[in-house]
Amino acid sequence: MNQLPQQTTSQPTRQHPRVAADFAVRLFDGSSSVLARARDLSMAGLSVHDPAGMIGLRIDRVSLHIPGEPWELVLRVRLTRRVGETVAVAFSDIDWDDMFTLARYLSPRL
Repeated sequence: MNQLPQQTTSQPTRQHPRVAADFAVRLFDGSSSVLARARDLSMAGLSVHDPAGMIGLRIDRVSLHIPGEPWELVLRVRLTRRVGETVAVAFSDIDWDDMFTLARYLSPRL
């Protein structure tokens, strides 16, 4: 009988590589917002440092000013996990311009 290979690590397999990030982001929960610091970024989402536990469960947008870009990206997101002081969100409904902006930042850092 064939068995599926056992995963040797507890980390899920990532579809998009992540790169370290260290810039401010603003996360929105309806009409309120929280300022946080990005820890890492990928084409699919980002994680932020939230030591005070200020980021709520109903985050729906993130605003980030990627270094070297002339404008802020405002992207729809959904909260995917919270582990300790780290909160991860996944991007949703990314348009082509935003995708290219992310790619310009990520590509030289991979």
